[in-house]
Amino acid sequence: MIVLENITDLIVSVDHLEKIARYLTDKDVELILCNDDFIQLLNHVHRRKNDPTDVLSFPLRGNRAHEPAGSIVISMDKVKEKAIELGHIEKDELTLLFIHGLLHLLGYDHEKDNGEMREMEEKLIWRFDLPKSLIVRNEGS
Repeated sequence: MIVLENITDLIVSVDHLEKIARYLTDKDVELILCNDDFIQLLNHVHRRKNDPTDVLSFPLRGNRAHEPAGSIVISMDKVKEKAIELGHIEKDELTLLFIHGLLHLLGYDHEKDNGEMREMEEKLIWRFDLPKSLIVRNEGS
C-alpha cells in the first residue's frame, strides 16, 4: 500500500502507482510529494548536494516482513518542469519518477549496476502500458 503525504496544493491520485508498487513488492511505501525547496533541503542534508532534485529514496533495510520498503520523495515542481520540457503529461512523469524511486528502495542502483535498473524501468514502462516516450526520458536521466 502507498501511504501518501502530499505537502503541495496539487490534487494527485496514486491509484496507478499502487498497481506498480504491488507488482514489485508486498511492502508498504511512503510517498511524499513536495516542492523544490523541501526536496532541496533533504538533498542537502542527506546527500550534501544543495540543489533541488526530482526524486529521493530512503530505503529501510530491515528484515521484518511488516516493515515498509521505505520512503520516496518527489518534487512536483520538477514533475511539472520535466513534463513540459519533454512533452508528456505530469502523471506520466510522476509515474516514471515513482518507478525510479521504488527500484532504488528495492536495491537497484543505476550508478553501480550494468544497466539492470534501466532495463527494469523499461520493462515496467512496457508492462504498465506507459507512453514509450518515457524510455527516452529514462535514457536521458
